[in-house]
Parts: sequence; C-alpha cells; structure tokens
Amino acid sequence: MASKSREVTLPLYFALVRPHLEYCAQLRSPQNKKDMDLLEQVQRRATKTTSGLEHLSYEDRLRELGLFSLEKRRLWGDFIVAFQYVKRAYKKDGDKLFSRASCDRTRGNGFKLEEGRL
Repeated sequence: MASKSREVTLPLYFALVRPHLEYCAQLRSPQNKKDMDLLEQVQRRATKTTSGLEHLSYEDRLRELGLFSLEKRRLWGDFIVAFQYVKRAYKKDGDKLFSRASCDRTRGNGFKLEEGRL
C-alpha cells in the first residue's frame, strides 16, 4: 500500500478484509486454536500496517484503533444470535437449537435455556 495513514487503512480493512474473516462466523466458528490464531494473524498484520502503531502491542493497537479481537467479535455475535432465538426472532429454526427451561428452578425467569442435543 502506498499510504499507511489511518484514514486509508481502516476503511480498506473494514470493506475488503474483515467481511471475509467474519463471513458466517456463528456457523463455522473455528474450534482449533491454530485456526483461530491464523484468522487473528490477518488482523494483526492489518493493524500493524497503520503508521505510528508499529511499535505497540496487538492489544494496544486494537485499543488505539477502536477495534476488538476477532474472538471477541465472534463471541458477541454468538450472544446476539442466541438472544434472537430466545426472543423468537427465528421462529422456524429456533426450536431445534434451544428450548426454554420448563422447570420451576428458574426463579421466575422464563428465558433460561435447557441443554439440548444436536
């Protein structure tokens, strides 16, 4: 890249790189540490290309750029999808994935989930 300024690298990363890293993240979430590290390495290199941040650690670069690690973004997405299933946003497939707890041990909270088998 000819320019390493923040105004150029961040929009390019958001438009061209991150969508590929997060495509269907909730369905094909990497389970092996090696796979997670490979995906995270792409974001490490992308944050390192920004001028003035090369000397900082990865976590400091993320904080400086206002980004989260891909692992945290996947977890955040998982929570959003689970919440949408619990709130019945996906009525067709939600019953297969989650079931609400039907016992009286939930202390009045009807949004606790039972463990199911997939």
